[in-house]
Amino acid sequence: MAPLQLRIEGRIFRDSHNREVTIHGINAAADAKFPANPDQPSHILDDFFDGDNVSFVGRPFSVDDAHTHFSRLRRWGYNMIRYVFTWEAIEAAGPKKYDEEWIQHTISILRLARNYGFYVFMDPHQDVWSRFTGGSGAPMWTVYACGLNPRAFDITEAALVHNTYPEPENFPKMIWATNYQRLACQTIFTLFFGGKDFAPKAIIDGKNIQDYLQDHYIGALQHLAKRIYETGGLENDVIIGWESMNEPNRGLIGWQDLTLVPREQKLRKGTSPTAWQAILTGSGRACEIDTWDFGGMGPYKSGSTLIDPQGKSAWLPKDYDDTKYGWKRDPDWKLGDCLWAQHGIWEPSSDTLLKKGYFAKDPRSGKTITYEYFTNNWFLDYYRKYKSMVRQVFPKTIMLFQPPVLEIPPSTKDTEDDDPNMVFAAHFYDGITLLTKKWNRIWNIDVFGVLRGKYLTPAFAIKIGETAIRNCFRDQLSAIRQEGVDYMGEHPCIFTEIGIPYDMDDKYAYKTGNYSSQIAAMDANHFAIEGSKANGYTLWTYVASNVHNWGDQWNGEDLSIFSLDDPPLPVSFPNNESTASFITESPSYSRSQLSETSSVSPSNLKQTLSSDNMVSSSNVDAGDKPDQVGFRAAEAYVRPTPIATHGDVVSYGFDLRNCTFTLSLSAQSSTKEEAPTEVFLPEYHFPQGATTVEVSGGKWKISTDEEGEAVQQRLRWWHAEGSQSITIKGVKRKQGSLLPADEEEGYLEQCQQRTCTVM
Repeated sequence: MAPLQLRIEGRIFRDSHNREVTIHGINAAADAKFPANPDQPSHILDDFFDGDNVSFVGRPFSVDDAHTHFSRLRRWGYNMIRYVFTWEAIEAAGPKKYDEEWIQHTISILRLARNYGFYVFMDPHQDVWSRFTGGSGAPMWTVYACGLNPRAFDITEAALVHNTYPEPENFPKMIWATNYQRLACQTIFTLFFGGKDFAPKAIIDGKNIQDYLQDHYIGALQHLAKRIYETGGLENDVIIGWESMNEPNRGLIGWQDLTLVPREQKLRKGTSPTAWQAILTGSGRACEIDTWDFGGMGPYKSGSTLIDPQGKSAWLPKDYDDTKYGWKRDPDWKLGDCLWAQHGIWEPSSDTLLKKGYFAKDPRSGKTITYEYFTNNWFLDYYRKYKSMVRQVFPKTIMLFQPPVLEIPPSTKDTEDDDPNMVFAAHFYDGITLLTKKWNRIWNIDVFGVLRGKYLTPAFAIKIGETAIRNCFRDQLSAIRQEGVDYMGEHPCIFTEIGIPYDMDDKYAYKTGNYSSQIAAMDANHFAIEGSKANGYTLWTYVASNVHNWGDQWNGEDLSIFSLDDPPLPVSFPNNESTASFITESPSYSRSQLSETSSVSPSNLKQTLSSDNMVSSSNVDAGDKPDQVGFRAAEAYVRPTPIATHGDVVSYGFDLRNCTFTLSLSAQSSTKEEAPTEVFLPEYHFPQGATTVEVSGGKWKISTDEEGEAVQQRLRWWHAEGSQSITIKGVKRKQGSLLPADEEEGYLEQCQQRTCTVM
């Protein structure tokens, strides 16, 4: 087995030279949520319900195209891939029918990731259970196994599914996430985590549905892990860990009153049924349901509407052929009837709710269930089974533990679950920006502070002004990281998802090329990460198939840093020695070397851009091209960051406005010649001839290096022990420009005359 690329020392990642490693990563990729054959993004209905006959071979991209994408991501500074895949990709055709072709494709992609020097951790991804309940993750047969009929989810609103929405182009923004509070997802997650306690009649193949689902899920992942092990040279050498499950949810477990929407349910958008109303409409009853919207001051009740399923049920009919997948359902689990009615929660003959607190207490102990109680019991039980499986295959791998999003982590500190080789995996999105798809520079809310009762009233959680908003993001991430330490112990913290929507302001940037809102939002999020003292992040997301019209091709989301309809940053940038003096000497070095020419002029700009660009066929009308270039806010996410620090990072950050990077560290000894402190320096901000470096001491060198198949510009710094600092200043540029601000106007005019802008 290959030696460990990363090891954990308390809260810190260390490499083989004992340097602190900062994770600067990306999710690859969001389009791995849906099949490649047939190519079935969420706005396509054709063959949607033929879920057994799909293939994910080609996700996140083909082997041939992987070189382009990995090369680009490494040049942009990323060192970690959160490898997105789904249970459906492994086992779509039916129980234990594993897709070996997809597994071999995945192994081929992972081998290439190794060649480019990436760390990788595997992300078994799900959103609201599966594509057939409005998200991604589990295969279609799991929905049938739970006794539900996905073909009736639309009329009953048991789930809102983009593929079946009458006008997919008008699918409401971010409404897919409300599926967590609708019948299908509530039921399935309840069965997955707590079926033995809350649905004891749900027996299939002689075991409770909880064990049936968990055994198949963990079994599929085990099959993949074993195939990776058998191929050799991947685990520990490139795959450094496995994440537990993306964004788990408790379903109905802990619901205190089925007739009320829980106070902690903050996301209310579109129709917002109580669990009792969802049960009724799921059984064909008409209900008047409150509707909610998200406005300038957050969610508000906008009215009500009648949901009338016209007698149709979200449950499988009595005559459903239950032999299709080879399982045998227990006779006490009757198809055609609501599973919850069969457990005595309500009486269908009179539509009477009998046990509104059915899910409120633990049937085993009688204790009241909070979300924290759920996490420390049912979710932790699942995690132990999953961890045991992974460690049986790869004993030394890192486990990335992701509790339910923004909920209190499990109390594992100083217990047997306090695994020294574990990472706290958290998520953070600015909900105001994500839901409104606008960057509000005026105000925002400390959502995490509100959730933790930090304020007497939510009004005190409002932050005014862009500086206060940026500091608020930083403080929320710091609080999330610290909470992980308090509850789970001394472990690294990675924000495995954080990102921004690009289709802000009704896609204004796509019409004009002006990405100023996206730049401000992206920079604010990175400022928060850098200031939080987290160990790093994996940005959501990179999508090779993103286009302006459909975004990430999934539920109307558009968070990809890459789009076929936008030019990526080119591979080299103008030399501009007039704007700043390039320091050519540091002790023992006469000049900082670059391995390639950095000159770009109007005559070669088109060639430079097109060499690292793929353009979609949807943007071919020159008359529709924006009047500004715009690099999809790349100046905010292609930013300097520590790679490997000799000693401990004290603080670091990038001031985008002034194009200045600072790093402070504390070293126990002087650096060795073969293991200096290394910083990624993007050529865009720090081109040859226009970069200054100030250090507290020592020697440094900037070079563009080829490591394997990756090319990346780095600064290497050899320094003494003790407190050390470095300041690196680059070129201030106008947004979306290749040149410094004072030279851009004339340069772009020449470009337009030569019609060399690529969009």
